[in-house]
Amino acid sequence: MDQPKTPDDALLGQVAVVTGASRGIGRAIAVALANAGATVLGCSRSGEGRGFLEELPDAIAERCRFEACDVRRFDEVERFARRNVARFGAADILVNNAGIVTRSSVEDTSEAAWNDVLAANLTGTFLVTRAFLPGMKAKRSGRIVNIASIAGRQGTPMLSAYCAAKHGVVGLTRSLCEEVRDFGIAVNAVCPGSVDTEMLRIGMPGGVARITTAQVADVVLFLAATAPIAMTGSCLDVFA
Repeated sequence: MDQPKTPDDALLGQVAVVTGASRGIGRAIAVALANAGATVLGCSRSGEGRGFLEELPDAIAERCRFEACDVRRFDEVERFARRNVARFGAADILVNNAGIVTRSSVEDTSEAAWNDVLAANLTGTFLVTRAFLPGMKAKRSGRIVNIASIAGRQGTPMLSAYCAAKHGVVGLTRSLCEEVRDFGIAVNAVCPGSVDTEMLRIGMPGGVARITTAQVADVVLFLAATAPIAMTGSCLDVFA
């Protein structure tokens, strides 16, 4: 008889993709999923250094991968997905975390800055999901977790582009979950509050961090490993 899984091997044999895995929330998520047994394929825009692999024991890091992929670019996303699906198979888990923030009033926000924030946070989520979704649909299973924000639930002055992008991520989550419900794929969003990251210091100078990246990663691990498949289209608020 099969032995019950422990937290350390809850994701054993599964392939997880995490964008923005070089630092902050994405790094913590990638480490948590790898420590739970998953083969984690992480990326960041620059791909510099070893990213989340630096925090893993060698034996775990050996089965994972970290590379460059700018989620704003269709061609890079397609190559990233094609290369890794060919090597590791279809993803079981996809965490869309990559994003940036800019702080300015609506009047002072340039078109270029607006487009860049929406591209990194919202269009990137769309492009990466679209690239990995066919594999999930083919095997009729999967977990997609989109990292939104408290800014996707309410308005914040001086963060209009970021708020618009994260509200869009919430909308995309709720729409996609209905498209793929019959394929055994759960799609959920996590909406963190003020997390101890560089992004908080850029977006909200002087803001007080009330939760840690590890606490956000714990929520993602729940959605990826133990949440019922019927739990889909949810937006989990992680505020303190």
